[in-house]
Amino acid sequence: MLSNTKVRVPGEQVFYFREMQDLVNKGEDDEMEICGYSRSGWRTLLTWLTIVLTLGFLRLVFYWKPNWYLKWTHTETDLVEASHVLLKDKYNQEFVEKLKSFSCERNNEQLFSKATKTRSSDPTPLSMQHKGEKEGYELSPSPTIPEMENQQLEGMRYFVNKKVKYLFCRESGGFVKLRGIEAGKLNSYFYEAGPLTNTEAARRRVLYGANILEVHVTRVIVLVLRLASNPFYVFQIFSCSLWYADEYYYYASAILVISIGSLAVTTYITRKMERALKRTVHQFGSASVRREGATHTVLPTELVPGDIIELPRSGCVMDVDAVLLCGTCIVNESMLTGESIPVTKTPLPNPANSDMVYDAKHHSKHTLYCGTQVIQTRYYSDQPVTAMVIKTGFMTAKGGLLRSIMFPKPVDFRFYRDTYMFILVLACMSFLGMIYTLVLMIRSQYDAGLIARRVLDLVTIAVPPALPAALAVGTLVSQYRLKRRASIYCIIPNYINIAGSINVVCFDKTGTLTEEGLDLQGLLPVDGDRFGEFTQDTRNMLDNSDTKATMACCHSLTYIDGELSGDPLDVKMFEATGWQLEELGEESNRYDMIMPTVVRSTAKTEDATPEIGILRQFTFSSALQRMSVVVKNLSRPSFDLYAKGSPEMISSLCRAETLPSDFSDRLAKYTSKGYRVIALAHRQLSHTYAKLQKVDRSDVEVEMDFLGLLVMENRLKVETTPVISELNRANLRTVMVTGDNILTGVSVAKECGIVPEGKQVILITAHEKLVDGVRTESTLEYHRDVKTFSSSASQSVALDMSLTESSANYCFALTGQAWKAIYAEHPDLLQRVAVRGLVFARMSPEQKAQLVEVLQSVGYYVAMCGDGANDCGALKAAHSGISLSEAEASVASPFTSKVANITCVPQLIREGRAALVTSFGVFKFMAGYSLTQFTSVLLLYYVGVNLTDFEFLYIDLIVITSLSVTFPFTPVADTIHHHQPPVKLASFFPILILVLNTIIMAAVQIGAMFLTMRQPWFVAISETQVDAEDYRSYENTAVFDVSCFQYIILAVMFAQGAPYRKNPIYNIPFSVNVFITLALAIWLIMYPTDPVADILELELHPDYIGFRGYYILFGVGNFIVCMLLEKLVTGNDNVRLKFEKYTKVSCSKWNPGSKYEAVEEELNSATDWPPVSYDGETFAAALHREMSVTSSS
Repeated sequence: MLSNTKVRVPGEQVFYFREMQDLVNKGEDDEMEICGYSRSGWRTLLTWLTIVLTLGFLRLVFYWKPNWYLKWTHTETDLVEASHVLLKDKYNQEFVEKLKSFSCERNNEQLFSKATKTRSSDPTPLSMQHKGEKEGYELSPSPTIPEMENQQLEGMRYFVNKKVKYLFCRESGGFVKLRGIEAGKLNSYFYEAGPLTNTEAARRRVLYGANILEVHVTRVIVLVLRLASNPFYVFQIFSCSLWYADEYYYYASAILVISIGSLAVTTYITRKMERALKRTVHQFGSASVRREGATHTVLPTELVPGDIIELPRSGCVMDVDAVLLCGTCIVNESMLTGESIPVTKTPLPNPANSDMVYDAKHHSKHTLYCGTQVIQTRYYSDQPVTAMVIKTGFMTAKGGLLRSIMFPKPVDFRFYRDTYMFILVLACMSFLGMIYTLVLMIRSQYDAGLIARRVLDLVTIAVPPALPAALAVGTLVSQYRLKRRASIYCIIPNYINIAGSINVVCFDKTGTLTEEGLDLQGLLPVDGDRFGEFTQDTRNMLDNSDTKATMACCHSLTYIDGELSGDPLDVKMFEATGWQLEELGEESNRYDMIMPTVVRSTAKTEDATPEIGILRQFTFSSALQRMSVVVKNLSRPSFDLYAKGSPEMISSLCRAETLPSDFSDRLAKYTSKGYRVIALAHRQLSHTYAKLQKVDRSDVEVEMDFLGLLVMENRLKVETTPVISELNRANLRTVMVTGDNILTGVSVAKECGIVPEGKQVILITAHEKLVDGVRTESTLEYHRDVKTFSSSASQSVALDMSLTESSANYCFALTGQAWKAIYAEHPDLLQRVAVRGLVFARMSPEQKAQLVEVLQSVGYYVAMCGDGANDCGALKAAHSGISLSEAEASVASPFTSKVANITCVPQLIREGRAALVTSFGVFKFMAGYSLTQFTSVLLLYYVGVNLTDFEFLYIDLIVITSLSVTFPFTPVADTIHHHQPPVKLASFFPILILVLNTIIMAAVQIGAMFLTMRQPWFVAISETQVDAEDYRSYENTAVFDVSCFQYIILAVMFAQGAPYRKNPIYNIPFSVNVFITLALAIWLIMYPTDPVADILELELHPDYIGFRGYYILFGVGNFIVCMLLEKLVTGNDNVRLKFEKYTKVSCSKWNPGSKYEAVEEELNSATDWPPVSYDGETFAAALHREMSVTSSS
């Protein structure tokens, strides 16, 4: 980063910019480096001269690497003068974007004129303060609508990257992301801003563009040309051109047909995926928008941020992100959460004289998201339901989801990186062979054209053109098996190989490990200063009790088409009361009444509550861990507030004297058994009705009276425990990542086996404090898992105990609050917690994704399995995300299981390991085949001949292609082996096996040829060759005959997949193929017919059957040596593991191993960490202190 420089632009003000290089989206997940470039005339001229001299090949390279072309033809400059920018993201991907400027037609110039007067309701985002913004609030540097004072929109520069627009900010001299209008705005702004004028709407449409989620379906011809320019197909074209020039017509035509077929299939699949993606974003219908004081019907594409829209009574599908201003909406957000549970959206709160700032996460219950379905709207009297558009296009929630699909995180997998390295090594070997051939043929005084063809031909032999296609077949077979046999759908086939390297699996709890629904077990009410008797029959409780009223009122249930709908927990809780819920009036205008929702008891007794009207809802927030309602009981003079939520949160908001003394013990009793516990509370309000309509929830959700605990059972799915046991036996680490209570999480983890029997659980808590009004760094405490829950155990005993080596068999459990403190304030402990943590509870969606990324940073290959609700970020971040939901959000996950349980996890891992081993085998087979054929050609070049056209065709098409295509059909193993398959292709053993095999193959070929040359009937090619293209000779036949055996030996040798695949004999197509090719090889040696011999140009030996049998003996000996080598040395897992263990110890400097292994060793040897404090305290008491300290601070 260079220093700031002051610049004066002619006709403009003086401003600062960062020279050359800057950052965009600083501090965000999509932070990128940006550097400006301007075109250089002389560089461009020299570049194009070089392109002409290389016959256009350099231009093709530039197509593959646009950043190279930019650096060749442009010079680095400041962003003010740049014509292009080079962006580099955190994955080291580089993007070249051209800078554009806003322009206008002459009849629209008024849209771009300098602002002389701005509406008070219209934001000026780049100025530091304007109406509707909180004074002193630190605004995002990213602009919303750049109508800055004394500044024209005309000529403003911008670029677009990954569907996101970036504008040049003159104040900072850098580029900033264009955002919606909501950034930094007070809630009052949305109510004070009036409808846009047509001029303002047109101006914003120029800036933001049309409200379209543009997903192009590429034209066939364009797609074909784009795919054909891929390096693989370019190499195929080069190879075929060379073969045609060398008159290898048949083989070249066969490869050309295969390539065209592969290109056609790839084009079809790509077009099919593009069409499927386009169908999900198809926009239709119309929208009602208020402009110029009237309501107009427009197309959804014409909506802009700031528009006030009216939502239809019958519902709709949202085309924008909008803040709800008036009325209520019942929304299905399965596109975002994966759950089709109706969600109630209420108007954005606007307390009088409040400086509340709109926050997308905090106010999600008041925000309608693009792509979600509004099932129904409810309004007051004749006032329509209205909302203000805040985001359009790819800035919306659905736009973000589409961008994550269109521009996924690059797959960083060691195997794929090693394949390129291996191909580079093969190319270098071909270069050495080219030098050898060039010297040999020049000495023999061959024609220059023939020398050129032979030298270049070595490249196509050493680097097999069919390698990518052979590898693709294996993943396609695995993808087909996953779909047909396991009902697992994969949208990115390359991720199947990555699934084979998984060594950590993270699970969501609710809906993934446990059943989705809940069963109410009963209620634990407060009786004086302690809990009373556990009550299972909640229907027979006193109807006039606040506890029963809380259960009947504190929910967001509603009737949709006559059916009670809402969260399953709320449904169970309400049904347990036996009360009735009534929503007065028609469904669409139920807010005509003062009390739209009424609950009443069905009991006919005198003490029955007449009815309770629900006046206002404070909807559930995962961040706040609670919900509440304001009600009016007709039998009481005042209003009441009923609340429910997590016990830790509710207890921290209640008056201390209302909490039972045995709170921690009784809570731990139920959570330790895996029950889900909900706390209930009540407060009598003294507010007036008018004030209650505007009061903020934080003002009333305090000083409550604790009522009791509602105990619900969330049963484990029957498949969960067996699957976790199978993963544990395979040495795969399993981790629970949930939003539920940590005590429940620990209990479920122990029950299903995530926390193995005998492993000690240490709870980490974080405590924040205020010193002179300033928040200090959080203090971490470590607590042992105690087995008893007596009141005496909850006393804080300050112990500075350390774990001894004998007790080092421990794991961590922690809440989202502790994770937040460690992530932000104790990064030095992050890796330790990630390596030993097994239960992470009360984790937000962002924290789940953070955990996955930390696990990846220490070397783990991570799988995440969730039901889609709040798991999307982690599913996308993981190496293998497995969604158990078929909702649209699951499109962002590479794998989706139709079976809604975790049996898909071991199936995917088994199939992934089989696919990975298959890819290893195919690669080694193709590399071995290339090296064997390379050896054959060099050997024959030595005597002045080569393999004939039809010999190449037979080897490459009949033998190699058929074997490589049937290679992947070996069934997967029935169990997961306890050792992982290797992922490093460029490692000692794969290289060793190829080198040794090449030496053995070369020795056999040389032996066969020299044995033939020693026979009395042998005639050298130099004595019979008519011309340079005549290859019919005894030398050619000897090398061809034994090499036919060698290709089959390579296939059989590398097809061994145990213990990750079954024996190759169960691969029927492959076994039949081996038998046929082996029979053909024997037949071609022993007694080929004259027509076949003439086609292949074989020089048949005199009719000495005994000598021809020597070739078969060569093949048998070759097979025995290679299989012994594979079984005893290179393919032996025990030898490989011992070798890896030895190199880690003796060669740690060059082979340090994975980070997590080093962290694990460090923890095993640490006798003074973790420092266990408050060792006699129960988990429940420790958590209660954590929540209490935080709340008080």
